[in-house]
Amino acid sequence: MHIQFLGASQEVTGSKYLIRGKAAGLDHCFLIDYGMFQGGREADTKNLAPLPIEPSKLDFVILTHAHIDHSGLLPRLCAQGFKGNIYCTPTTAALLKIMLLDSAHLQEADFERAKRKQLQGRWKGDLPTPLYTTLEAIDCLAQLEKIPFHHRFSPAHGIYIEFFDAGHILGSVITAVDIEQEKGQFHRTVISGDLGMFDRPLVNNPEFIEQADTLVIESTYGDRLHRQLSETEDELVEVIHKTLQHNGNVIIPAFAVGRTQEIIFLLMDLIRRKRLPHLNIWVDSPMATSVTHLTEEHLSELDDSASKVHAWYLKNPNKLDLRFVADVEESKALNRIKGGAIVISASGMCEAGRIVHHLKWNLPHRHNAIVITGFQAMGTLGRRLVDQAKLVHLFGKEVPVKASIHTIGGLSAHADQAGLIRWLKGFKTAPKHIYITHGETNAANLFLKAIQSELGWEHVSIPNMNTTFPL
Repeated sequence: MHIQFLGASQEVTGSKYLIRGKAAGLDHCFLIDYGMFQGGREADTKNLAPLPIEPSKLDFVILTHAHIDHSGLLPRLCAQGFKGNIYCTPTTAALLKIMLLDSAHLQEADFERAKRKQLQGRWKGDLPTPLYTTLEAIDCLAQLEKIPFHHRFSPAHGIYIEFFDAGHILGSVITAVDIEQEKGQFHRTVISGDLGMFDRPLVNNPEFIEQADTLVIESTYGDRLHRQLSETEDELVEVIHKTLQHNGNVIIPAFAVGRTQEIIFLLMDLIRRKRLPHLNIWVDSPMATSVTHLTEEHLSELDDSASKVHAWYLKNPNKLDLRFVADVEESKALNRIKGGAIVISASGMCEAGRIVHHLKWNLPHRHNAIVITGFQAMGTLGRRLVDQAKLVHLFGKEVPVKASIHTIGGLSAHADQAGLIRWLKGFKTAPKHIYITHGETNAANLFLKAIQSELGWEHVSIPNMNTTFPL
């Protein structure tokens, strides 16, 4: 068997790994994840690039979780001829019904908007190419096969797979793939997916794996340490208090899946502990609204602290004003609020969606605060704000950045370097081969050095895009 790295190679989007070769004497090929590239000028070209094999020849797909950078090209794969099963947890399947339809809708809307501008003579160059339609996204959902955690299953002869909790978002998994090489002898490949942080609210800790022959591990924050949760809370409390005292607004770009729900629960908990006063919070993202309601339906999958906070809120709904924005007109009305609002909106990297409108109206005013709570990929608007840009271009106009920008890294859904090393220490012996992915070049390189110095492991490498290695 061989593994080919088709994405997330020295970058943090486009996760996809192709595994092919013989299992129990028979030829097989399958994918782990099939994510969309996001941010940067080359993303569209990469998303349109064909697989090195015909999609119809794939046996199956394993999906680690629902985030678009891991799942976002699945409808395109199915439309191009893939007819097999897509294996994921039940919660991931529920999230995909929300996320893939939203992704398709955004692409269709962008295309129609560009076509109208072209007819008006206001569009230069080629029209954007939708990667798939809403109907193709719906058709793709029919190929989902739901597998619970810790249920070992065999999607093909000689291949056995088990899902473990990755602690990243609801339904996210670490995938263990056992491939029979000779009768009774197996090679284990472990794909970390995105690993969450230890001892954080909302989701469970990542589960430890004791043995692997080959390990593929993410490195989003492999070059740094996150703030302690207590420090994160202190900073968030200070930003909100200061901004509201000056009658400003707090704008929080947040990923609709995972991050928005974590921020809501954290704000609730800070109010519960009397660290924050009564707040007026608007969640302005249809997807985030749907996912938040789905999260409430899956409280049993969350940690005890999240259940405690939710129970408190149900008993004390008057302690905060939490509103979910339903339509576009209501969203536009938020921009007439001159102060006192907490607005949580998508997208998390500020590339599209309603958050861009809120930034347009709030960035020029010095009493407002923009709170960045997640990773911002190179080439994104969120990254430019983090890098202290003084001027940004929004909707064809120059917008001055006078609002204060705050990066609060302690809310990340990704483990930092210490968390990644802690998870690696769960292995009883070093894997024979370790491949570092899903991290920008500097993060991956520093994480490699940390593995070698702290664990003494050898055979650690950082694959380039499209490179192939034996398992």
